[in-house]
Amino acid sequence: MGSMSSAERTALARHGRRLEYFTIAWNSLEGLVAIGAGVFAGSISLVGFGVDSFIEVTSGAALLWRMSGDDEGRREHREAITLRIVGVCFVALAAYVGYEAVRDLVSSSPPRPSRIGIGLAAVSLVVMPILARAKRHVARALASGAMRADARQTDFCMYLSAILLAGLALNLVVGWWWADPIAALIMTPLIIKEGVSALRGDSCCD
Repeated sequence: MGSMSSAERTALARHGRRLEYFTIAWNSLEGLVAIGAGVFAGSISLVGFGVDSFIEVTSGAALLWRMSGDDEGRREHREAITLRIVGVCFVALAAYVGYEAVRDLVSSSPPRPSRIGIGLAAVSLVVMPILARAKRHVARALASGAMRADARQTDFCMYLSAILLAGLALNLVVGWWWADPIAALIMTPLIIKEGVSALRGDSCCD
């Protein structure tokens, strides 16, 4: 990539920013739909997925924030602040999801089937790998660690989508209501891992 012209780098950087804007818009919509559907159905895995989407919005905004301006010191300061906020949010979300999932299992509180949630998880499972692949392409071309780390977070969203889809589908198709809180419990350590990574400073803008 040493022969890449300044114009080509500028175009790639612009494409990277467009990917981040799309990520923020998608996760905002995804979060609203997931939380609304989750509250209606009483699905802790769906609510947790929605809240996670909004945390990912903060992470994506942090990357855009870092990409703006010319003062590297100021960008790194912004990054450190945002990562701490994101990390705390992830850990708090994991505690909430874990507690609610265990409570639902103990009290045998079955959530309603959610076709909206299933549709959302299925679409996300298609969109996220495409988006992650596009981000990795830009990351390789620009040798951008920040974009590469953000692509990993997009992969993380894909994993959560798969877990969510399995839990919701089992509840709808075979009536295994406990699949929903179990899916939430499976999400919990993944969310904690993301939170710890952010608190260590090696998440969205690594």
